[in-house]
Amino acid sequence: MIRKVWPLVAAAIALGIDAYVLAGVLPSISDSLTTTLAAVGLGVTAFTGAYALAGPMMSGRLSRGHTARALLIALGVFNLGNLITVVAPGIEVFLASRLIAGAGAGVLTAVATVTAAAMVTESERGRATAMVTFGLSTGTVVGVPVGMLIGDLLNWRWTMGLVVIVGVLGMLALAVRARTLPSLPTSIGPAIGVFRSARTCVGVLIAFLLGVASLGLYTYVLPMAETQGLEGWGFALVWAWGIGGVTGSALIGRPLDTYGPRVLLIVLPGVLLTSFVAMWVSDSPAVWLIAAALWGAAGWASVPTVQQALVGDRPEQAMPIIAFQMAAMYLGSAVGAAAGSSLLLTGTRATELIVWALIPAGLAVILAAWFSISALRPQPEPRATVAA
Repeated sequence: MIRKVWPLVAAAIALGIDAYVLAGVLPSISDSLTTTLAAVGLGVTAFTGAYALAGPMMSGRLSRGHTARALLIALGVFNLGNLITVVAPGIEVFLASRLIAGAGAGVLTAVATVTAAAMVTESERGRATAMVTFGLSTGTVVGVPVGMLIGDLLNWRWTMGLVVIVGVLGMLALAVRARTLPSLPTSIGPAIGVFRSARTCVGVLIAFLLGVASLGLYTYVLPMAETQGLEGWGFALVWAWGIGGVTGSALIGRPLDTYGPRVLLIVLPGVLLTSFVAMWVSDSPAVWLIAAALWGAAGWASVPTVQQALVGDRPEQAMPIIAFQMAAMYLGSAVGAAAGSSLLLTGTRATELIVWALIPAGLAVILAAWFSISALRPQPEPRATVAA
């Protein structure tokens, strides 16, 4: 099974790097482009906004009858945007390039996830979609520190060059396997029509809340550790979170295929909530390391779990649903990071951000419980067939 989906995993690794690598080289970019950190930070907003719009609106249209074409076009647009970032002479071109890269990433994530599920038997779909998430988490965990190191040794343009190289390798891998990629189910109607289902609305909201709590708070791991008196453990905590994330996304597939997502949909946000509480009440390095690993594992493992819960019985609507789910997750990450920044500016201590993160994490647990209970009851189908 892994051999079938590895080209999609390679593409996902490039996305994982690109989504977060800018955060580590923002000062270098602002100096190079002679602009402010705030202006460069808008690049993250541009990427996320384009991702959120392009994924739901364009993925279905591009993939209609031509899966390989959709993947190669999306990855090509993603690579083009990053290449323009590499050579950007000023902030205007830089921001435009982030829009282009985000649009390609939004389409690519949705199409790659649905394609991975279509390449295997029904009993292996959890593992297949989890492998795409594994690529995203691996790109974030391994690629971001490596990219930061390259930026320190050379400059930020070489860091973005790393993303382009990985993306081009992903394109080559997809081109080699293009003939083996399956056609994807399509339907008619606007993508937004999937929100006629209350369960879809709740599932996408869960993805958003988990993005706010998990990925949003991750932005502030280092200042949180410093405020808690654990400044010497910051790097170890980043790696504990990352190793947990890679492990969680790699291992969640088999339990999903064996037991289904209903119980896991409650358990994983619960683990996330518990890890936050442990970090809030303790200043022990061992507790923080274990909690960070569980936080990463639960956060990343929840991605394919929510996907399975949303599309397990509606494969014909998988494309728009997954596109909205992933868009919600990345929007949640951006909102969480922005909220954390605003709180710090008002004088909130970094460790107090954990308490604020308990709110979206707790809401996610409550909504996940409702979602799982509602899954036991037959759900009326929307009157109209929808698609991306």
